[in-house]
Amino acid sequence: MKKGTIELIGMNFRAFHGCFEEERRDGNSFVVDFRADLDTSRAQVTDSLEDTVDYGRIYQIVKEQMAIPSNLLENVAGRIAGAVCAEFPSLEGIEVSVSKKNPPVGGEAQWSKITVRK
Repeated sequence: MKKGTIELIGMNFRAFHGCFEEERRDGNSFVVDFRADLDTSRAQVTDSLEDTVDYGRIYQIVKEQMAIPSNLLENVAGRIAGAVCAEFPSLEGIEVSVSKKNPPVGGEAQWSKITVRK
């Protein structure tokens, strides 16, 4: 078995996650990073998309989950990881990070970020 890692880094979304009314009303900028391990043995030989994971589909799953408002980034990241895992059960070590720009923390912070692993 030949192991590889698939990553989608810096997926940008406008979304409406947060506990405060203005976050849900006005939205914010979010960045999602995705990483997972997979067996690349067949794809290395066949050069066929059918023998690997379609990262275009992973992007669509992330986009669908980002469109569902949540109070917590933990919920968003967990839903993304669960949805990808359900569609691609061969993936291992799934890691999803969700970052929120200028989080409301009562001071200056460029980003808040949560990372979940499955």
